[in-house]
Amino acid sequence: MSELNLNSTVGSWVAHYPATSRVFQEFKIDFCCGGGISLQEVCDKKNIDSQVILQQLKDVQDGRQESDEKDWTTATLTELYEHIVDTHHKFLRSELPRLEKMARRVAQVHGESHPELIEVRDVFLELQAELKPHMMKEEQVLFPAIRQLESTSSPIHFPFGSVGNPIQMMEHEHDSAGDAIRKLRVLTNQFMPPPEACNTYRALFDGLQDLEVDLHTHIHKENNILFPRAAQLENDLSVV
Repeated sequence: MSELNLNSTVGSWVAHYPATSRVFQEFKIDFCCGGGISLQEVCDKKNIDSQVILQQLKDVQDGRQESDEKDWTTATLTELYEHIVDTHHKFLRSELPRLEKMARRVAQVHGESHPELIEVRDVFLELQAELKPHMMKEEQVLFPAIRQLESTSSPIHFPFGSVGNPIQMMEHEHDSAGDAIRKLRVLTNQFMPPPEACNTYRALFDGLQDLEVDLHTHIHKENNILFPRAAQLENDLSVV
């Protein structure tokens, strides 16, 4: 691996040094759906001193052994997607119904005095409706195809053509999920409830913030590690 620098993509930083995600979160830099652009480019767009953030990233890089997140660039593709299912899909299947109940309740009770909560509910419900079939398509179509690619030394002809086709669809849906999360952050004032908020109100905002963090990590692992490696593997098999 060549040394990471300002010309390296945001996604490559987090792929090789997962703990750098904390730096990007601090600067509110998208490292999942927006992980394909260079560090310099995103600094220019956000008017961030690139040398300041680069130094923080280098500090994390030098102490990378402190990260509790595995370097998934060295794992097999099967290990990575099984981790995604067992960790991130499991989290969503548990958390989405809990958040739905709170979003509906908070909108019903406080929506008249805080009309933005009606939109919070609606944006969340739309996101939930997209994520459920999204996970199923990954688990029933894309991930089994990736397993097949990893278990053979010959080209595979899938019913859907290249593995790049479902990958493109999943990335499009990731973009949609990213848009929804950004809307929720704005609508909730950066997930900060007002002083008079009840416990359910506060728990909802806290849960939505946790959802944002998990989705960013989840999408990063797919967009910036799993999908490119799967596409490269398919390409390598086609030229064998």
